[in-house]
Amino acid sequence: MVGLPLDQVRTLLAAVDEGTFEAAAETLHITPSAVSQRVKALEQRIGRVLLLRTKPVRLTASGEVVVRFGRQLARLEQDAGDALGLGDELGPATLPIAVNADSLATWFVPALAEAAGGHRILFDLHRDDEDHTAALLRQGRVMAAVTSSPEAVQGCSVRALGRMRYRARATPRYAARWIAGRPLREALPAAPVVVFDRKDELQDRFLRDLDPGLARSAVRARHYMPSSEAFLDAVAAGLGWGMIPDLQAASHLAAGTLVELAADRPVDVPLYWQQWKLDSPDLAAVAEAVSRAAAGHLSPVAPGTAR
Repeated sequence: MVGLPLDQVRTLLAAVDEGTFEAAAETLHITPSAVSQRVKALEQRIGRVLLLRTKPVRLTASGEVVVRFGRQLARLEQDAGDALGLGDELGPATLPIAVNADSLATWFVPALAEAAGGHRILFDLHRDDEDHTAALLRQGRVMAAVTSSPEAVQGCSVRALGRMRYRARATPRYAARWIAGRPLREALPAAPVVVFDRKDELQDRFLRDLDPGLARSAVRARHYMPSSEAFLDAVAAGLGWGMIPDLQAASHLAAGTLVELAADRPVDVPLYWQQWKLDSPDLAAVAEAVSRAAAGHLSPVAPGTAR
């Protein structure tokens, strides 16, 4: 990567982060034409296509390599500036982090507030399913992620955070209408279910535990609710049953607005913190705050599952 013009690398980062050349131009205070020329010049210098000019733009495999390099360089530049007392001139650092929706809605934000209290950090959060956040690390789009995978992304370290526990829940009225004392393995496939999005496998995983031979296509009545809060509200309103984290369910269970469908059949999702291997004080501070918050809210992950 020696010899890559930094202004071109920064322009590529801006295009990826903002999604379009026009938005990148506004951020960089240059024209869209200048953004296009810089990216094209960088591609010509490397001899490979880095971006697909879609909306939003998409990285090629070569582009992912350059973006990882550029983001690491920017992080090191920020840390060096802070160490030299130039933080006011550089402005606060921005850390892109990927996190799953349920963590974001429950325990994660206070950890960010703790880290930001002692450091000049801004956060750029990317919300995705915990089974898919590691891909954002590989692409160079984020520097750290809450993920379900203990397998380290190349160039990253991993630490176990804990297990988020889910149980099948619904309203009493829903349970009386759709289940009415029948075995769950018979009743639930025909009943409306709430899912987060089309990546969400949690409800299907629970059903397969009840009946290993059940196909995903057997459950057709699905409500899609693409936020953790809307998901909980939809189940509490009686639209369907769903896997609700224990962290979110306590008040509803106490009030009787939700009931357990199978209290003895929890589904545990292990969560891990993966981050780039950079000697960055800001990144280390966030990692420590996230670990402390997770320890206070999640069940321990079995030892020996992270490295």
